[in-house]
Amino acid sequence: MDRHISVLLREGTEGLAIKEGATVFEGTVGLGGHSRVLCEKIGKPGFFIGTDADQESLSIAEERLKDLPCKKLFFCDNFRNIDSVLAKAGVEKVDAILLDIGLSNRQLEVTPRGFSFMRDEPLLMTFRSSGDGLTAREIVNEWAEDSIADIIYGYGEERFARRIARGIVEARKEKPIETSGQLAEIIKKSVTARRFSKINPTTKTFQALRIAVNDELGALREGLRKGFAHLAPQGRMAVISFHSLEDRIVKEFFRQQAMDGNATIATKKPIVPSDVEIKENPKSRSAKLRIIIKN
Repeated sequence: MDRHISVLLREGTEGLAIKEGATVFEGTVGLGGHSRVLCEKIGKPGFFIGTDADQESLSIAEERLKDLPCKKLFFCDNFRNIDSVLAKAGVEKVDAILLDIGLSNRQLEVTPRGFSFMRDEPLLMTFRSSGDGLTAREIVNEWAEDSIADIIYGYGEERFARRIARGIVEARKEKPIETSGQLAEIIKKSVTARRFSKINPTTKTFQALRIAVNDELGALREGLRKGFAHLAPQGRMAVISFHSLEDRIVKEFFRQQAMDGNATIATKKPIVPSDVEIKENPKSRSAKLRIIIKN
C-alpha cells in the first residue's frame, strides 16, 4: 500500500460545509484521502466527481473508495477541464469544489518520472501517465539557455537561475541529460556557492521544471475560472496550494470575485498546517488553504 498523507485533511473538507446529498467535484484526487472524507459527508444520495491526470493514482483512489455508497465518477483528466468533465458526468452545477494543487508522496517516491532529485530516474516530470507532450528532458536538452534560465527564475524563484542554465547547456554539449540524477549533479556543480543554504540546491530548479512541463499555473487559472462558473449559489470552492506563485493566483482570483460582488471570501488569511501536522508530514509545511463562497 502506498504511503499517503492528505494535507489539511480536516480543514479542507470541513471548510466546504458539505451537506448530505451534495454534488462535489475534486481536482487531483491523488490516492483518495480527501475524496474519502468528502464521500462520507455526502452519503448515499450524494454525487462525487473526481479527476487526476495520473491514471495509476486514479485507479488506486477508485479502489479505495469503492465501499462508499455515494455515486462516484472518476476521470483521467486535469482539473483545468472541469467544464468538459462535468458535461460528461451530466452535471451543470456543483455544491463544492476542492482543488489540491500539490504533488502526492506517491509521485515523488514511487512513480519513476524524475520528480525527485533523490533518485536517478528518467527525466519526464509529467503528471500524466503517458509520455506524450512536453517533458523536462526536452526542456534541458533542446531549449535555449535564456529560456531555461527564465523558467528556473520565474517558476522556481531561483537567484542562481542564469548560472544553472549555463551549467545545463555546457553539460549537454558533452552528452544528453537523460535522468534526474544527472540533472541534480549539474545543478549542484553550478551553485557551489550555496554551501550554507537550508534548501537543497536542486529543489527550486526541479520545482520550476515540473511547473513548466505540466503548465501548472495555467491549469490553476483555468480551473479556478471554469470551476467558479460551475459552482452553485452558496457553493464553496477550496484550494490547497504549495507554492507562493500558486497562492498568489488563488488570492488574486478570490479577491477579484469578491470585489465584483460575485463571492464572499471565507478565509481572510490562508489556513496553514498545524505544528503537529508539519511534524507528522514535513512536506505539508508550505501548504495554504483558501476558501470562497459564491453569492
